[in-house]
Amino acid sequence: MKKGNVWALLPIGIFVALYLGLGITFEYILKIPMGFYKIPIVVIFLVALLVACLQNRGLSFERKLELMGHGVGDKNIITMLLIFLLAGIFVGVVGRSSAESVAYFVLSIVPPRFAVCVLFVVSCFVSTAMGTSVGTITLITPIAVAISTTSGFSLPLCVGTVVGGAMFGDNLSFVSDTTIAACNGQGCAMKDKFRTNFAVVLPAAVVTLVLIILLSLQTDIQPLETRSYNLVQIIPYVLVLIGGVIGINVFITLMVGILTGCVIMLATGTMDFPALLESMGGGVSGMFETSMVAILVAALCALIREAGGFQALLNGIRRVFRGKRAGQLGIGLLVGLMDVATANNTVAIVMANPIASEMAREYGISPKKTASILDTFSCIFQGILPYGAQMLVALSAVSAMGLKLGAFAVIAHLFYPMMLLLSSLVFIFIVPERKK
Repeated sequence: MKKGNVWALLPIGIFVALYLGLGITFEYILKIPMGFYKIPIVVIFLVALLVACLQNRGLSFERKLELMGHGVGDKNIITMLLIFLLAGIFVGVVGRSSAESVAYFVLSIVPPRFAVCVLFVVSCFVSTAMGTSVGTITLITPIAVAISTTSGFSLPLCVGTVVGGAMFGDNLSFVSDTTIAACNGQGCAMKDKFRTNFAVVLPAAVVTLVLIILLSLQTDIQPLETRSYNLVQIIPYVLVLIGGVIGINVFITLMVGILTGCVIMLATGTMDFPALLESMGGGVSGMFETSMVAILVAALCALIREAGGFQALLNGIRRVFRGKRAGQLGIGLLVGLMDVATANNTVAIVMANPIASEMAREYGISPKKTASILDTFSCIFQGILPYGAQMLVALSAVSAMGLKLGAFAVIAHLFYPMMLLLSSLVFIFIVPERKK
């Protein structure tokens, strides 16, 4: 076992200081819209990697390059990158019009009294099918604003419901980059993580739905207007969801979804062939930054591990969190703090993965349980961050429709992330683990 070396964690500290410091400055001091997302995260990781290379003078630069190569060449990293790219193509092919069809179809068959409940259910379904909370919020928030202005439901309730539902799918979806990162980082099958995760998220979703219903019953409402929809376009989403649940290989599942989406988009005239290829390219491009971050983090973590940084962190955690259940909470808080620092739950999981793996071995926590905790706690923290992409995109969508809304007004109505935190703690400390 390597000797712990706290100074080996300096690159992570540099990254946190630069990213969080610049983000707060841009967003809240200089008042730059979406300030956190003006910072090139790849560049910040390169600075952290440079600091790691300058440390540990006992190793030659050639040896450090070799270590980084081994870290990047790990099977889980390569698998993660390929799934990222396929997931990007899938989202690019099916497009947002398909998700709109899901939303307006459900709204057309449900009484207006339960329109906000529909927003939550639709947001959960769309985010689970698309695998992106930001995309779901971008798509459904205008519908939420329309429901609020025409029905009498409060705007913070409608927007908070959409954000909560979007985090449901971000946490659970088979094509979500957080799921991909957590499962491949811990070396577990997605179906196993899904089953473990579903037991935690279902009670949180049910309680959230009950709270929304209780608030809806106390609101005076007016009739709603819905737009046209095309049910054929939801078929790729349904196939991917079914394939993932029954345990079909994720590559096969995504390929089926992509091929089905291509056929439907061409047959219905939604896109011609050149536009379809362009959409595929756009979907892949959307995954480039995430893929590059995964590569840089793998290289950075290899150097930190070799220098004894992870061992020092484990030693500290071991002194604070004693026992298997406390170890699970430690993993959750670890990824949560990473998310607060980066405002990106995928990056937080990628950074926490190697440390969480060490902790899981130390405390005897299964890979599927570790992946579930990483994904769940990262989505809890990301869902309530006032400077997170999800919140900023939701507020921008509201502003684009000529209305004003504050982040903390929405946070007060983020029932799902709050219930998910409560459910997670119950499953960690109260619910007995199933014996093998």
